[in-house]
Amino acid sequence: MDTLKIALQYLLPKHLLSRAVGKLAAAEAGAVTTAAIRWFIKHYHINMAEAQLPEADDYRSFNAFFTRALKAGVRPLCHDPLYLAHPVDGTVSQCGDIENGRIIQAKGHDYSALSLLGGKAEVADRFYDGDFATIYLAPKDYHRIHMPCDGVLSKMIYIPGELFSVNPLTARHVPGLFARNERVVAIFETAIGPMAMVLVGATIVASIETVWAGTVTPPTGKKVFVWDYDTQGKEAITLRKGEEMGRFKLGSTVVLLFAKDALDEFADDVEPGETTRMGAPFAKIAQHIDI
Repeated sequence: MDTLKIALQYLLPKHLLSRAVGKLAAAEAGAVTTAAIRWFIKHYHINMAEAQLPEADDYRSFNAFFTRALKAGVRPLCHDPLYLAHPVDGTVSQCGDIENGRIIQAKGHDYSALSLLGGKAEVADRFYDGDFATIYLAPKDYHRIHMPCDGVLSKMIYIPGELFSVNPLTARHVPGLFARNERVVAIFETAIGPMAMVLVGATIVASIETVWAGTVTPPTGKKVFVWDYDTQGKEAITLRKGEEMGRFKLGSTVVLLFAKDALDEFADDVEPGETTRMGAPFAKIAQHIDI
């Protein structure tokens, strides 16, 4: 059955399917939309008591429901300056060292930071022998993405690609999955050096959004698009620890990259298979860094 599921992903028209689902998710279809949201809540056991708007009929579209905001205080932020905060609700897929420029995807599979970052050697070199963490957001999870620490945006890269599912089964069987799928890379300059937040698209992910650019949808094709941002002037985009930086419309994965010697260690509960909660302690900053 697992082999069949993977084979079907190679055969399905994933982009066409994702565009169709995206239109349905954006539709404001009244009772039909409400019924779909109620089914989703029940099927995935979503705790709507955490949401600012707790009722299914509070949302005019499925997208509005899926990217729902949480009540203030339900995700306490780790304010300890020596620790980064978890950026998302999800499940740790993999984490650890970037060894010789390569990142672990699953047992028997790895891929290069260079390919993940769109073939931009000047960007990938900044993370050589650094650290990474990959976090999978399931359909049941909260789908806004937040900053692990203060940062100033220096670059955004849009990389076209496939739209395979990014669930654990697919991660175990599709080589180079996260470097094959469509993705948006945000590079931030921080007190601990450069940080990359890679938002990976997936099957039926309707869109990837950032707070500074909205929905990132360059023209269809194979071209990589790069935006450079002023980090010093009045137009600099500065986001504080815990602030929202983007969101997924339908589930996906975030890959975080850090420079060599930026981190001392990940928090005790940051290991494959462990649940993450946005705002909780994520990783301890290296002792030699003066915050």
